[in-house]
Amino acid sequence: MNENSSHKQILRSSAVIGGASLLDILIGLIRVKVVAVLLGPAGVGLLGILQNFMSTVSTVSALGVENVGTRQISEAQGRGDLSAVGIARRALFWGTLVLSVLGALVFWLCSSYVAKYAMGSEEFSGSVSWIALGVALSVAASYQRALLTGTRRIGDIAKISVSSSIISTAIGLSIIYWFKADGIILLIIIGPLIGFIISQIYVARIPHIDIPSSSFMQLSVQWRTLVTLGSAFMVAGLVFLLGQLLVRTMVQQKLSPESLGYFQAAWSISMTYIGFVLSAMGTDYYPRLTQAIHDRIKVNRLVNEQTEVAILLAGPVLLGMLAFSPWVIQLLYTDEFRPAVTILRWQILGDVLKIIAWPMGFVILAAGKGAIFMFKEVVVISVFVLVVWVLLPYIHIESTGIAFFVMYIVNIPLLIIITRGITGFSWNKRVKKDIVILIIIALLISALGHYSDFLGAVIGGGVTLGFSISSLLRLSLMVDVGGPVAKLTNKICQKFLRVRG
Repeated sequence: MNENSSHKQILRSSAVIGGASLLDILIGLIRVKVVAVLLGPAGVGLLGILQNFMSTVSTVSALGVENVGTRQISEAQGRGDLSAVGIARRALFWGTLVLSVLGALVFWLCSSYVAKYAMGSEEFSGSVSWIALGVALSVAASYQRALLTGTRRIGDIAKISVSSSIISTAIGLSIIYWFKADGIILLIIIGPLIGFIISQIYVARIPHIDIPSSSFMQLSVQWRTLVTLGSAFMVAGLVFLLGQLLVRTMVQQKLSPESLGYFQAAWSISMTYIGFVLSAMGTDYYPRLTQAIHDRIKVNRLVNEQTEVAILLAGPVLLGMLAFSPWVIQLLYTDEFRPAVTILRWQILGDVLKIIAWPMGFVILAAGKGAIFMFKEVVVISVFVLVVWVLLPYIHIESTGIAFFVMYIVNIPLLIIITRGITGFSWNKRVKKDIVILIIIALLISALGHYSDFLGAVIGGGVTLGFSISSLLRLSLMVDVGGPVAKLTNKICQKFLRVRG
């Protein structure tokens, strides 16, 4: 596959998943706004900490089967071994079924502790125990996502994302409207429930592979891989969630529930909205990288291409959010959340580094280097928690944003060392230039915004517009996209290049 064809495939899959994710974001804007208005900062903080508990138990219970399952299915498909694909699917199904039941049981047994920790009293344990259902469904969804991603059913993944988001938001907001804070538990459960039901409809459409009944020995080989490799990925995911939980706890105990709400607001924007670009590209990138992982030249080309596209697609979004941070917070939440602006600016700077490092991280996953991935995650999350712990008494809630930025400063050199050891990877000159330009512009806009919201918006907005136009021209040159808009863009690009020449 030549460079243009590869870029075209990246952009095509990104457009499908990205379009679905964009609709998810727009729906999420409505959901977040309504919840913020009806529940306030304290309610948003409680919602965040309960969701964090559910995510933590789900991550532990799932044992990283989504990552490993995707890898096993993709690798078998890359070899054209249908029998291996069928065995992997069967092992993944039964393994996930057992794990989902165990996860729900663990959360149910711990519900009194969760209620006391999050809500201040064990009397709420009966209500909190219902989140065990959300845990079971979240773990079961790991099987669905691994199967859909491993078989590269990009269109189905997009349809599931949009339809489940619309339905769960409509039901969830109705619950919050009628029950206010008493509806938080139901709001948490409804997302995994609707997502599981709709995903199962599409999973049932995947062609069945007729293979002889798998022996216990064949399944046990798959389970051993799922457990050994998955455990490392699970620990890495758990460390990330526990790091968040520790930071949330420090903020709530040393500052206030309102401060926790500010942190939750900035965190949601930083993690969720840039996630739309990353998930759009990662859905197809991970299986492709897994199939090519033994070809160093191809892997390095894929990582460079993915980094370039990530910068061109996500860069304008991040720069725009930096320039208009105060208005982003006001739009998505309320005026009460104004202290979240400073946190958000620091976290977006971290996100700039995140999109640069993101394609390298998948090399570790595709290579099946679970222990190395776990070590890397432990180091960077420890940095995050340590910086918050040190700075929180002095600069209060802003320390969470600074810690996020520092975490990704540490993350990049670690990933460079690791991926160079696995595949000999290095950025090409074009990507290095893109990285330097993006970082300089982001730091400039952030500095202006800290000095003056107005200057940050005016100058930052202008620079963002220029970067966006440049990105559009570059993306247009990468692929031969049809249509009048694309043709006009190509003409502008050609004239622009002649002027520069």
